[in-house]
Amino acid sequence: MKDEPRSHPFRDSVEDIAAAKRIPDTPQTRAPAYRLAFADRDFLTRDELRPVRLQLELLKPQLIMDERGIETTIVMFGGARIPAPEHRDTARTGGGPGVMEAGNRGADEAGGQSIGLNIVLPHEQAPNAYVTPDLSFNFHYFAIRKMHFLMRAKAVCVFPGGFGTMDEMFESLTLIQTGRMKPIPFLLFGRDWWEKVVNWQHLAEAGVISPEDLALFAMVETAEEAVAVIDGWVVP
Repeated sequence: MKDEPRSHPFRDSVEDIAAAKRIPDTPQTRAPAYRLAFADRDFLTRDELRPVRLQLELLKPQLIMDERGIETTIVMFGGARIPAPEHRDTARTGGGPGVMEAGNRGADEAGGQSIGLNIVLPHEQAPNAYVTPDLSFNFHYFAIRKMHFLMRAKAVCVFPGGFGTMDEMFESLTLIQTGRMKPIPFLLFGRDWWEKVVNWQHLAEAGVISPEDLALFAMVETAEEAVAVIDGWVVP
């Protein structure tokens, strides 16, 4: 976070956290009630503080990305269980080989920076090694994580994946369909896969989506096709 001069004359909260550790040890100072509220983990993790934690989880990545000058992103959704070619005999989740790692790796090898939005899961996992370290974020709330995927998105690229990928894809499409999010290039990689997994035409024929909704996304096979769609994008 930026270390900027404060715009007010009040004492620094970081200074008070340090000062609170140097207080005399008494029954009163040892009591949980005496802890500074913003430095009290037990207090911050109470059920009643969920609205505050939601706000903090939204705000922390927002401030860091603003400070880094990140205004636009290309979002990649895809299965973490899909291994890189050199690891075809493995299948991992979370930070292991997968589509999202491929995107981070491509950015890293091109000398660029990339963002990783991780989530705490019951089994151990970690961000992949190609995420720009100070743009690697960890989340408790799936909903806030998905908000950060889309808040700066100028295009969404969806690759084959499982439940998580489907959830991210359909929530994003729903936001665009309902006008809660502006239309952006929305690319599904691999027509054969997506037409087997989802009978898009049947959805329109059954009337559960409108025929016009089929134009909310495009199916592509290669990076070159994807770039052409993004470069030729005209806002509806």
